[in-house]
Amino acid sequence: MASSALSISSSSTLVDAKAPRQSAPASTQCVSLPTLPPPPVLSQTRPWKATTYCRKMDRNVMAMATGEAPAEVAATELPEIVKTVQEAWDKVEDKYAVTSLAVTGAIAVWGSTGMLSAIDRLPLVPGVLELVGIGYTGWFAYKNLVFKPDREALIQKIKDTYKDIIGSS
Repeated sequence: MASSALSISSSSTLVDAKAPRQSAPASTQCVSLPTLPPPPVLSQTRPWKATTYCRKMDRNVMAMATGEAPAEVAATELPEIVKTVQEAWDKVEDKYAVTSLAVTGAIAVWGSTGMLSAIDRLPLVPGVLELVGIGYTGWFAYKNLVFKPDREALIQKIKDTYKDIIGSS
């Protein structure tokens, strides 16, 4: 069994993660640690970003110290996506059904994750499924992507499906 040694400095070593033994308790041994690497250099192309961030932090620290809410936090509006979601939620008539569907969907995702991890632990099954996936991918590429008329038909089918889902635009 090989023992690993880690050198901290020329005067001290650690062997197998244990401190070295000193021969005499009266002798003092100094250990100098290496210096830390320099801090990362801020990007010179956008120095304003770093100074703006520091100013915001300074204001937030001042506000927290005085117990006041910073002006930026009090005056900021919600992001556009949050407004859109709130408007859509307000338009929903049966909130109970939508919430039930969301919870059911989350439970289904959780259950399918557990089922897939159980299948993945079975011997031979992941390899067979991988081969099936590779075979189907090859078949799909040959049937729909190799020849120009087939490609055009696939693109048209995708566009038609998109129009059916989104609506004509």
